[in-house]
Amino acid sequence: MFEKKPEAEIKMLTIKEAAALVDGLTEYRVRELCKTGKLPCFMAGKKYLINKEILHKFLSGESVNQ
Repeated sequence: MFEKKPEAEIKMLTIKEAAALVDGLTEYRVRELCKTGKLPCFMAGKKYLINKEILHKFLSGESVNQ
């Protein structure tokens, strides 16, 4: 009756996972980008979570304002 449409999967990364994706990007630098608001993210408890798609856009120089 109803056709189920595939939804876009949202992948969230911890600081450690985000830093591991890019050679030369340290956990410290990712954390500082989150703290200063330069990299959009949110806190889940005590952990910063970063959207993987937004991280890729940020690293390629695209605008990532939320």
